[in-house]
Amino acid sequence: MKYKCLIIDHDDTTVDSTPSIHYLAHQEQMRRIGRESETSTLEEWFKVNFDPGFSVYIDKVLKLTEAEKKICYEIWREFTTVLNPPFFEGMLSLLNDFRNQGGIIVVVSHSEPDIIRNHYETQSELPGFMPDRIIGWTGEPEKQKPFPWPVEEVMKEFSLSRKEILVVDDLKPGITMANRAGVDSAGVGWSHNLPVIRKAISRESTYFLESVEELRRLVFS
Repeated sequence: MKYKCLIIDHDDTTVDSTPSIHYLAHQEQMRRIGRESETSTLEEWFKVNFDPGFSVYIDKVLKLTEAEKKICYEIWREFTTVLNPPFFEGMLSLLNDFRNQGGIIVVVSHSEPDIIRNHYETQSELPGFMPDRIIGWTGEPEKQKPFPWPVEEVMKEFSLSRKEILVVDDLKPGITMANRAGVDSAGVGWSHNLPVIRKAISRESTYFLESVEELRRLVFS
């Protein structure tokens, strides 16, 4: 295999979660805080998560109060702990084949670890399959994308060199993390077809992949 470890994003990289969960939560959030007229379209919501990013959006664009942020977080938990997104076709079999050939799979995501774990536990395609490690949101920004800490942590835990790692992500923070850590990255474009995002990701990543099958060909080359 070309790489020994995949550090792979979760939302919109492994699972198709924006249209099936996160956008639905956004619609409900805007309704409950009385800002329904400012609700984004699905396409706009993809762009928001790309630029300026969710945190900047709620702080600088919507200018939510702390009370409103609390409401939005509670709604997000309501949706993410009940709804389970579909895995992209071919993704679980790719990850399973990668592990069976000695590969290490680490999820690095801004979603919370229990939510990610639940998505793997409830999928029925490969019962019992779980990544080797999940690094999710812990409330410590310096240990999250785009900072290199997750990559460095994985290198130490699994005794890996930089050349043995591939970061797979659909958004800029993951690609920036890879660049700062000095490892290869694969920007992916199978969750949407938005030229502005695809162009930016392809410019900054080592590879840009249009399909899960392309990722398979890359890692098993």
